[in-house]
Amino acid sequence: MDIKLFKGALDQIAKERGISSEKIIETIEAAIATAYKKDYGKKGQKIKAKFNPVSGDVKFWQVKTVVDSSMLYTEEEIEQLKENPQASVFQAEETTEGDLPKKFVFNEEKHIMLTDAKKDYPLPAGRQAKWQAGEEIEIPLTPKQNYGRIAAQTAKQVILQKIREAEKETISSEYKSKEGEIISGVIQRIEGHIVFVDIGKTLAVLNREEQIPGEFYKPGQRLKFYILKVEDTPKGSVVVISRAYPKLVSKLFELETPEIAAGTVIIKSIARESGFRTKIAVFSEEKGVDPIGACVGQRGTRIMAVINELGGEKIDVIPWDKNPEKYIANSLAPAKITEVRIEEKNTATVFVSEDQLSLAIGKDGRNVRLAANLTGWKIDIKTKESSEEEPTEENKKESSEE
Repeated sequence: MDIKLFKGALDQIAKERGISSEKIIETIEAAIATAYKKDYGKKGQKIKAKFNPVSGDVKFWQVKTVVDSSMLYTEEEIEQLKENPQASVFQAEETTEGDLPKKFVFNEEKHIMLTDAKKDYPLPAGRQAKWQAGEEIEIPLTPKQNYGRIAAQTAKQVILQKIREAEKETISSEYKSKEGEIISGVIQRIEGHIVFVDIGKTLAVLNREEQIPGEFYKPGQRLKFYILKVEDTPKGSVVVISRAYPKLVSKLFELETPEIAAGTVIIKSIARESGFRTKIAVFSEEKGVDPIGACVGQRGTRIMAVINELGGEKIDVIPWDKNPEKYIANSLAPAKITEVRIEEKNTATVFVSEDQLSLAIGKDGRNVRLAANLTGWKIDIKTKESSEEEPTEENKKESSEE
């Protein structure tokens, strides 16, 4: 095969699979070494191959570990190990006890005595120190060009396996660094309640609990997702994404609002019931910057872009305030608050007029619940009229005396 064509094929595989060319070459070297051992090697040998993609040449070495007598079992120890099935050397060739060094049963295909290494094998070019126990020596082997069908099939399996492993490593490292970010993806298929999304180099998983209630998904649909985490499973790395996570909303605002991306406007808190309503508290220390206006945008273009991405979910953008009374009053928007009283144990009593009560509580109690989550305060809502009718302790005392 033409070397240029072969190198081009390597580069193409690397690009398509998202794997570095170096990793592909390592994979080929492992496969060639496996094929060599299958046809020309012996049991127990460790074969190393070095492939030159420019010239197409392959070199082979047998790798042996340098050992001394302290690292080997004595004949008496071997006999004892044979008699003890739990510590049998044939079950575990290498053993460690506490801080003692590893011990081996000498195998001439795997090991070489330190004295023989010093006598028979010269040191690598540029090295001054002598061979030490525990090091590895690479012994050159005669290159081979022809391999049998079984060896070729084995090499093919090694290449496929190594490429899959490299892909998993690439996916894990790349997407772990992107946890907490949003990504655009295309719905590929739906299996039961699980949606599989093409996010580029892999298929991400959108589980049922991470879906927006009432949102329908169809193959080919492009949406934005929050990268929740990367899970390492026996079958490889799985990217778990979300449409329901609260930070998806803040990340969408960050995309649409340059002031948030630049840090001029800060998102202080967010509370969300996905598919229904989100409350987001914003603040700016910069004079002349309106945090609400920045998030809403001219004629509502910025907030509408976020709402549309979330399928029409209602969003309340409210001003954060260090004064808890003002902050709690703001959090209950769009209801108009008459008064806020701070009680003990992080509790606040909020008074509203009769016509604002249902608006303050919200459908299914959602507005007050989100306000409580947003502010971190327990909120008790009362009407001003009912509070005025409630007798005080002093009035109760006066009426009893009469």
